[in-house]
Amino acid sequence: MTPPPARRRRTGAAGAAPAHNLPRRGAIRRAQAITTYGVGSLIAVDHESFIVSGLDSADRSWSVDESPRVYERRLARLLGVDYFRLPPASDDTSRDGLRVRRFPLMHSCPECTELQPHRDFNPPSGRSVCGTCEVDLVPSRFVVACEAGHLGEFPYRQWVHRSTDRGSAAAGGCGGKLRLRTSGRTSSLRSILVSCTCGKAPEVSMEGSFRKNALKDLGLRCRGHRPWLGTSAPQRECGLPLRTLQRGSSSVWQPVLKSALSIPPWSSGRADPLEGHWEKLRKREHDRARVADYLEAVFDDEDWPVSLDEVMELLAAEREEDAEGEKAPTFDHHYRALRNKEYERLRAGNDESGHSRDEQFICETPLGDQSVLGTLGITGPMLVKKLREVRALKAFTRLVDAESTTDAKEMPLFDPERPLPWLPAMEVRGEGVFLRLDEDRLGVWEKAPAVAARAERILTAHQRLLEERADDPSRAVASPVTPRMVLLHTLAHVLINEWSLDAGYPAASLRERLYADDDMAGVLIYTATSDSAGSLGGLVAQGEPGELDRTVRSAVRRAEWCSSDPLCMETEASGTGGTNLAACHACVMLPETSCEHNNILLDRALLVGTPDDRDLGYFGSLLDR
Repeated sequence: MTPPPARRRRTGAAGAAPAHNLPRRGAIRRAQAITTYGVGSLIAVDHESFIVSGLDSADRSWSVDESPRVYERRLARLLGVDYFRLPPASDDTSRDGLRVRRFPLMHSCPECTELQPHRDFNPPSGRSVCGTCEVDLVPSRFVVACEAGHLGEFPYRQWVHRSTDRGSAAAGGCGGKLRLRTSGRTSSLRSILVSCTCGKAPEVSMEGSFRKNALKDLGLRCRGHRPWLGTSAPQRECGLPLRTLQRGSSSVWQPVLKSALSIPPWSSGRADPLEGHWEKLRKREHDRARVADYLEAVFDDEDWPVSLDEVMELLAAEREEDAEGEKAPTFDHHYRALRNKEYERLRAGNDESGHSRDEQFICETPLGDQSVLGTLGITGPMLVKKLREVRALKAFTRLVDAESTTDAKEMPLFDPERPLPWLPAMEVRGEGVFLRLDEDRLGVWEKAPAVAARAERILTAHQRLLEERADDPSRAVASPVTPRMVLLHTLAHVLINEWSLDAGYPAASLRERLYADDDMAGVLIYTATSDSAGSLGGLVAQGEPGELDRTVRSAVRRAEWCSSDPLCMETEASGTGGTNLAACHACVMLPETSCEHNNILLDRALLVGTPDDRDLGYFGSLLDR
């Protein structure tokens, strides 16, 4: 990672622009640039703190060979872009990397206790030390943010003077210098003391600064600061309430990630040269001759990258993913249509024979006898021997959960007035096992009153949580909770735990992908890392009917008891906002990177039943009564 270049224009020999020679500040993995340290996030490097810059200048600073383009038409269409780009590499051989800016700017010196902007300490070039004391400066522990995604400095001066002028403009003209020290008595906010040398206000602690209305009581509202876009970014008055946050809090930055599997006919990669032309081709899709005329105008007559028949097939496949039946389809409708098509393809399969080595989706029926799975209520296992997933960083949120937010609370990665035709993304190649639940047996089970009542408790808690996090409760995102969704989610977790114990896979290297709807009841468990835990064939081998039968039975027996029972099984609510029932870290929870729903919407009882009612669990009949 490197800070942005200085605004002062310099020229090289003969007036040529010199090559950037920016200081390097640490290193991160490419995947972290999507999931942990994406645009707008704060990152600590040694004793310094930075914010990752926006993408507005990335076309100039991201090297083409270190940050190549990635194509996935289905996901690009969903997100309204033409293509994606891998984040630049961040190792010793990299010529460039992610750009960062110093934030927060307010620093304190532990020696002289002065609290002021970093530049006012007159640090030597390239160092973050006090120019007088020559000790390392400490970035402000506190920042402020609003639910619209803006981020700013904590108003120390108004906080100190709140007892005299309620943080008004008079505080800024007091002429004093701020100081920050710790009493050392405790590690609480009460021991962090801020004062001003003007003598007009007493020394105050930071206690109370995290109250919901603490800054509102000072008359402070969000002013729309976007430090990741630089000082030149226009700052419009936002007006939303500000909240105080710890600089390292997870609420400061949460990514909005969307992903898609490469499935036929897009998975061969032959359609990649047509990126950027699809919108115009869609306007001509009902007239084969007009499509041919367009291809002739764009490409040489004898050098079409894709034949006309293939183009028409691709256009038909894209048309099938339109959100049909919706008068005003939303983003969620389009995303559901994308998942529906993946489910259909996973069910239908895609045999390796007849495809070139460039095919990125190979899904085959196992050779073993599938009848052994009948007593489990599992059907249609498929061996996904080859898959490719593209995960894109769409936006980010602050203070609010990314899963419960709406587009209005999502902060784009660039200046909205200058949109980019691409987004940063990662591609993962691996393997997996897909299985479905028997629809007849599932239909009978989910209609049972006890099952419906238990799922209703999770639904009520989750919907209440979504409404609490929404500006307008009437427009809150609808909870996806149904009995089959909770069952599939919990089943995926216990299978991942079982394979991590039995097959040697780290739990964090496996990931779930749920397909739960009125006409879908499947789950894909696949390798989700790009390292050696990827495509080695070990996971596919677990999908053979004999092995799968043994794995499911073992996982169900292991889930029957938790080391926290009976407390875990008998709890009335657990997890964030009571959105789990019988689920804890000792039984079914996974690393956050493996779960699609952040370890909520889980219930072990719907899987194995309770000691008093085994029929409550879909797999309860497998256990000794």
